[in-house]
Amino acid sequence: MLPDKQLYLNATYFVDSDNAEVVEYANKHTAGLQSEREKAIGLYLAIRDGFKYDPYRLDFRPQGLKASDVLRRDYGHCVSKAVLLAATARVVGIPSRLAFFNVKNHIATERLEQFLKTNELVFHGCTELYLEGRWVKATPAFNAALCHKLNVATLEFDGQEDSVFQQFDKSGNVFMHYTHEYGSFHDLPYDLMMRQFRSHYGFLLSDELLAKTGLNLDLNKIVNGQ
Repeated sequence: MLPDKQLYLNATYFVDSDNAEVVEYANKHTAGLQSEREKAIGLYLAIRDGFKYDPYRLDFRPQGLKASDVLRRDYGHCVSKAVLLAATARVVGIPSRLAFFNVKNHIATERLEQFLKTNELVFHGCTELYLEGRWVKATPAFNAALCHKLNVATLEFDGQEDSVFQQFDKSGNVFMHYTHEYGSFHDLPYDLMMRQFRSHYGFLLSDELLAKTGLNLDLNKIVNGQ
C-alpha cells in the first residue's frame, strides 16, 4: 500500500487533474476499460500518438506547461506530454508522479543537435504510475509515426514493466541512454528545470533572446535567425 497515496492523486498547478477538459479527456480515453492497468495503457497510447513530439516548439511559460494547456495543442515535448499523462492518470484514480533525466542520443534531428552544440538533452521527462503495488515508468513522448521515420521501434507500455527509452535502433545501433537521473516529483519542479536549462542552454534563455520571445520558444525561427 502506498503510504502517501493521496499526494499522488491530488491536483497540482501543473498536473491539474481537476480541470474539466482534462477530466473529459481522461474519461473519454478510458471508457469501457476496467482495470487500472488497462486504463493506464489506454491513456499512454492516446497521449503518445495523439500529440506529435515536437522538440522545436517549447513553451516554458508556467501556464504553457499545465496539462490542460497541452490539450489545446496537437503537439508536445517530453515534459508536457508526461505532465498530461500524470494528470489524466489521477483523474481515473491512478497515483502518478514525474521523473526526469538527462539523455544522450535522444530522438531529435541532426539540425537541432548542431544548434544546441550537444547531443545531450537535459530534463527529459517521463511519468511514473502506481500500478499493482509498485511504480512503473511510462514515456509517452515519441509518437509512432516519428519512430517509424527514424527507424526505431515504437516505445510500448504494458503497465507492468518500465518503458523509458529505445536503447537501440532497428539496425542494432546504440540509440539512446540516460546520463543523469533527477528523481521523482509529485508536481513539475519548474524552478529546478529552468535552472538546468539555463545551465546547459544559456544562450536559449539569454535576456536578449527572451526580450524577443518570452518563454515561448519556436526553435525553427531561432535556428533560422528569425
